[in-house]
Amino acid sequence: MTAAQLPPVAPEVTATLVEELSPRLRKRLDAAVIKLGARPVHRDGDMVTIAVDEETDLRMHAPAGMVSTAGAITCGCLLAPACVHRAAAACAAPAADPAPEPAAPPSPAAAGPVSPAHDTTLAPDVASPPQRAAAGAVWSAAAAVLEAGVDGAGAVAQAALLRAAHTARLQHLPRAAGAALSVVTLLRAARAGDPSYRTADLVTALAELLGTAHRVRTASGADLAAARGRARRPYSPDGSLRLYGLFTEPVVTDSGHGGARTWVAGGGGRLCTVGDVAPGGVGRAVGVADRVVRLGECALTHRELGRAGLAVSGATVSPDGRLGAGKGVKAVTAPGAAWTEPPLAALWETPPVQQAVRALRSTSRYADPDGGGSDLLFLDVELRGAVREPGGTCLLASCDGGIPVRLTVADDSPALAHRDNLMLLATAPGTRLRIIGRLVPALHPRLALLACSHPTGEGTVDLGFDRLRRADLPVPDARVHPVSPEPGNSGGHSPLYLLERRVEQAVPAGRAALGMLGDISTETRRLRRAGLPTAAGLLAALCASAAERGRDPFGRLLPADGDGFAIHWLAAARYASAVSESLCAAAWEPHPEPTAGPGRLQRTP
Repeated sequence: MTAAQLPPVAPEVTATLVEELSPRLRKRLDAAVIKLGARPVHRDGDMVTIAVDEETDLRMHAPAGMVSTAGAITCGCLLAPACVHRAAAACAAPAADPAPEPAAPPSPAAAGPVSPAHDTTLAPDVASPPQRAAAGAVWSAAAAVLEAGVDGAGAVAQAALLRAAHTARLQHLPRAAGAALSVVTLLRAARAGDPSYRTADLVTALAELLGTAHRVRTASGADLAAARGRARRPYSPDGSLRLYGLFTEPVVTDSGHGGARTWVAGGGGRLCTVGDVAPGGVGRAVGVADRVVRLGECALTHRELGRAGLAVSGATVSPDGRLGAGKGVKAVTAPGAAWTEPPLAALWETPPVQQAVRALRSTSRYADPDGGGSDLLFLDVELRGAVREPGGTCLLASCDGGIPVRLTVADDSPALAHRDNLMLLATAPGTRLRIIGRLVPALHPRLALLACSHPTGEGTVDLGFDRLRRADLPVPDARVHPVSPEPGNSGGHSPLYLLERRVEQAVPAGRAALGMLGDISTETRRLRRAGLPTAAGLLAALCASAAERGRDPFGRLLPADGDGFAIHWLAAARYASAVSESLCAAAWEPHPEPTAGPGRLQRTP
């Protein structure tokens, strides 16, 4: 049995079932989840049946695709309903992301304005007491997870987070509720050995959760509104739009979804997308590119739209630029524009460093979910050849200002054309191209290559779908000798990693891992010598907090200060992220090309 075979369970249902267990059964819960995961599952309509053993079945009733009440999970064992199996099944299933709790109408007998805790449209300058209490519950549950680490954050700790998420949702704190669900999902992936799990993702999710809870309790005004978040990311009316196709990219997610996303641009360089993503993986992504776009009366496929245009009336657009396909939307085919023609040509006129700063605002680990923006860069480059890296091979190019840029494969699946196209382009140093890439935050300029002008100068290439041929490449210039970049230009190094690795180390192993480090003066000295005294102070404070344990008058150890450790960890995580983004932006600053030497194209007269 896998989690994907079970219906999603509402957070409050899982929390209730775990809370109802006796202390003895709670200790057995993690083992029960593992044991249940090895049992066969059968689905019949809305009913999912798990064979607990040869004689006992557990049933999960999921009308509308979700288990929404504790009574919808029943077990046939002798101890039911007080058995561990019901809670284990809920913990093994995915956590559902239910619809937001609607604002409660004002009571006729109530005097004065509606309580801000029940009406988010009032957007008061400070959080109401119930919201502060809900944020405090989220903070406590998240701090407990950080204290225990992945290894210690089992089903009981996850249930506490789910209860906090439910409470936050009831108090109209959707950002905190969503962040809590993300942490639970990642914790389960980590403990299950999911190959797609990355510790860095859990670090980001946990810092987002703690940071959001802290801001709700302390912020005011616009900052508080951002910390509360939105329950939905609604499509807003946008009137009539004249759009020009840019390119189409495949979309393949770790959750098994696949499809295509077509990027279009309007006046003033505004970017929008039209997507079609559903379960099906990379196989679906390859097929969807040639399906008709779901938008009004448009008869274009995704690949055709990437080179054509649209005239849309009654348009609706989400904060992140997705075009809505509601019944009131009308869309007809219109002429497109070349990348060298207005209005698209303007996208390439912004200096690279300004584009990078804008993209960083969009890709920031802790960006406002409703902040909008794009992580795409539009560059004119000259190819310089392939470069070997520890993780594989990338394509080195140079753009305006003499900036060396590393172009990487957006998706390594052999079913897609990314890898083959990049390797073919690497054999044509000296070729000049107009490209579109997605920013990859790093200490050196780096992009995932998505589309480029055709090497022959005619049209464009969607590098995930279209396959270049050797005949498409220009005849090699005998005067161009591609050479490897000098070792010092392989990506830059910063001792900031000394802080980052301790922040990351705490997540899988918990507070105790940092508490046993001992003397870290060598690391703090390196940070200070590199001009990072704040990082050195944060590292020292983090490790001191992890090791600090007071004693009572009888010499017994007092409980650890989980809140204090969480505060120090959050400060270190957010600081490290901010400095990393700053270093990334600085790497895109223009600098003159060296007149000769390794690391650049050399032309012989």
